[in-house]
Amino acid sequence: MAATRKPVVEVRRSQRRRRTVSAYRDGERVVVLIPDQFSRAEETEWVDKMLARLAAREQRLSRSDAELQARSRRLIALYLAEFARAAQPASVRWVTNQNGRWGSCTPADRSIRISHRIQEMPDWVIDYVLLHELAHLVVPSHNARFWALVGRYDKTERARGFLEGVAATTGLVLAD
Repeated sequence: MAATRKPVVEVRRSQRRRRTVSAYRDGERVVVLIPDQFSRAEETEWVDKMLARLAAREQRLSRSDAELQARSRRLIALYLAEFARAAQPASVRWVTNQNGRWGSCTPADRSIRISHRIQEMPDWVIDYVLLHELAHLVVPSHNARFWALVGRYDKTERARGFLEGVAATTGLVLAD
């Protein structure tokens, strides 16, 4: 197993910052922005925290289509077991060209596309969007039967609220 290299870290102290800490990748180095009054111990603590957060974010962004396909199989088994054949997609993939929706499904060719914009969202939100699209393979419309299938997911209302909040704060106009 190859050892992971610790990135070069540049810490920038700011007299204007009071409590917030942020970090971003700039090429091969990571820039961590901290308040000027932080002690060296606090600086070390926050650098470690921010490196872990960046690594987690990058891990989420590197989710593959194969992982999405595996996730769809798990969701079918949990929530659509009696429709296992009907709910099985031919393909599930991340796409970057969806600006008006979180995901889409084409029942005719059994393909599901999930917007890359949700890759960083919590897993329970991704599961909701994916289950929503899988349910379209069983019921193509948004009728009561469709919503009953989607409603089997215990975090449906929470995920819908999360997505509505994201849409509202970012000014997205989404099609259902």
